[in-house]
Amino acid sequence: MTTSRLLEIRLRNQQLSTKNFSSAGEVVEWMGAVQAQDFLGALWSLGMRLPATAESEVEKAVADKTIVRSWPMRGTLHFTSPKDLRWMLKYLATKVQSKVNSVFRREGLDSKQFAKAMKLWEKALTGGNALTREEMYDVLEKGKLSAKGIRGLLMLGVAAQEGLLCFGARKGKQQTLVLLDEWIPKKEPDRSKEEALKRLAEIYVRSHGPVLIEDLAWWSGLNKTEATAAIHSIKEQLVSEKCNDKTYWFFPEASPGKPRPMCGLLPTYDEFGIAYKDRNPIIHKTDLKQVGGFFTSGIMHNGKITGVWRRELEKEKVVIEIKPFAKYSAAQKKAVTSTIKAYSKFVGLKPEYKL
Repeated sequence: MTTSRLLEIRLRNQQLSTKNFSSAGEVVEWMGAVQAQDFLGALWSLGMRLPATAESEVEKAVADKTIVRSWPMRGTLHFTSPKDLRWMLKYLATKVQSKVNSVFRREGLDSKQFAKAMKLWEKALTGGNALTREEMYDVLEKGKLSAKGIRGLLMLGVAAQEGLLCFGARKGKQQTLVLLDEWIPKKEPDRSKEEALKRLAEIYVRSHGPVLIEDLAWWSGLNKTEATAAIHSIKEQLVSEKCNDKTYWFFPEASPGKPRPMCGLLPTYDEFGIAYKDRNPIIHKTDLKQVGGFFTSGIMHNGKITGVWRRELEKEKVVIEIKPFAKYSAAQKKAVTSTIKAYSKFVGLKPEYKL
């Protein structure tokens, strides 16, 4: 398999070159988890994977509870489907806690303080209440529990990983937190670890493939042994091919179709870049050094990162700065112009840019 072929399949599976869904909830359920600590960027991640839609329509999925934002894995925020969140929390989220025990100790946090914080928050939120992060910290301070520095954020993360909290709808421009069991009442039966890891492999390979076993380990936080077992649990359904002497796994395509030209302004932390340990297929090492890491928003042409972009939201316009790694051809400029217009329409502002 060539790198070009690998990227063609990923673009389709990631719903970037082919859009098979009409709602944010459907996209998130397909993707399994969409990294979302950059809230507005995550909304655009979903918007790119839908037919022409507006930012407000994507965010409405949060208020409608068809997607939910929490800390399911890797110690960072993601959008997930309500039906998948609890088993992800159980088998993936708490893996992070043992890795940050030294941080907890440094901040003077122990199991008693985490338990006290969760008790205070459960009381404050019961009855359908939604509080901003600062209001959550005020609850701690009034309960004689310091939220200074990063202590409050650490306690929020643990409370969410333990299944007490998740994010609700925004209050103005402020994110709010709610009780998970009130916001998303439990309907799904419990899964065994074996069932959960099989489901995880199915979701990830289906939506992100072709992938390496190391990619699944990175994306989920599983160790290499667990990731290997997860892939092997669905091995009979998959095909594997070598690319640059590495073994990639993916589901066979029913109707591959012809490659379609694809350009996108990827937001920071978009799944097309962040979800793989090995990013060599999408960006040259010298370009990666130039941008200083893989978290930077990338301009993507046919699966390859060809530059970076940034945006500044103003009252009536969005100012977009384009920085290509090399001078764009006329065709590339045309493609970038098209995706700029799509993004500006998504946020409902006039675009200002220079190519």
